[in-house]
Amino acid sequence: MVAYRKDHFELEGLPFNFRVIGYERPDTSDLDNIAFPWLVRQIRPDVSHIPLNMVPLLMPAPYLVTVHDLSSLIFEKKTGWRHDLHFFRLQRGLLRAAQVLAVSSATARDVTSLLSIPSSKVKVIYGAPDPRFLTEAGKRDTVREAERQRILERYQVNYPFLLYSGNIRPQKNIPRLVEAFALIKGELDQHPVYHDLRLIIIGDEVSKSTAVRQAVLKAHVKPSVRFLGFVPIDTLRAFYESAEAFVFPSLYEGFGLPPLEAMACGIPVVAASTSSLPEVVGDAAVTVNPESVFDIARGIKEVLLDASLRSRLIAAGQRQVHRFNWDTTAAEVFATYLEVVSRKRPR
Repeated sequence: MVAYRKDHFELEGLPFNFRVIGYERPDTSDLDNIAFPWLVRQIRPDVSHIPLNMVPLLMPAPYLVTVHDLSSLIFEKKTGWRHDLHFFRLQRGLLRAAQVLAVSSATARDVTSLLSIPSSKVKVIYGAPDPRFLTEAGKRDTVREAERQRILERYQVNYPFLLYSGNIRPQKNIPRLVEAFALIKGELDQHPVYHDLRLIIIGDEVSKSTAVRQAVLKAHVKPSVRFLGFVPIDTLRAFYESAEAFVFPSLYEGFGLPPLEAMACGIPVVAASTSSLPEVVGDAAVTVNPESVFDIARGIKEVLLDASLRSRLIAAGQRQVHRFNWDTTAAEVFATYLEVVSRKRPR
């Protein structure tokens, strides 16, 4: 296994049959197009697996590529030679691959339609939530509950809140989430439970997005919206477990892990009805039109106020999340390795 040296800590504890080889260059370096293929030729593997769509131009065959999404083509509206070069590299890398692994059917459709990759070359293999969300799901023993309360006290959270977790990028649709929250906040200002409802956003710092800052100011909800940046996984799990609902109105997802993480932690989910999210959440979430502030607000209000719906979503979410399992994913990927190796090597 080849890993960028700064990421070695993420590979600690692998079984004895794994060997980690350090690599000095990030995949954003232009020299990576030469240096990484040279390293692969020294190792001479039966098959290589590139876990993201950044294939070096001189990458030796055979290799597989996992495509998580194509947001760089859909949402980064660039033109000129840099865009053309980016498109060429994406397409060439996948056309030369022995197999393309897409993390959802929606991503597979994007690969075939946007990059003209034959559908016969694309296989869907789902991802799965981090097991650390699953192991404690539904367990609220004294020790775990005390830990959760300590985390909430540390962040001075003593009010009901909606939660969003993820990056703050244009396709994540956070400005509309803020506007929908403002509508709900106004409608529930006399509610006995939700009169002090807040919105907590965990992910990138808000300073990275002018549009989000402007949305908060324009909606007059600055005192009720908190941006926490990235937090440790135990802290994130505590926020999932404590939220009234998880809201994920993303315009585009290659897969969409956060809704599954929320389901694993036992809270109801409101998710967009676009791209891969319907196949990921199934019938275990209220789905909304992410381009309509009013529909996002409608979904949030239903989840907050309909007790029977909340109960149904929580139970369905626990079932849905177990459809995605890393053991199954690993077995399917390994079977693909064997399939590729068994083929006649290209001359």
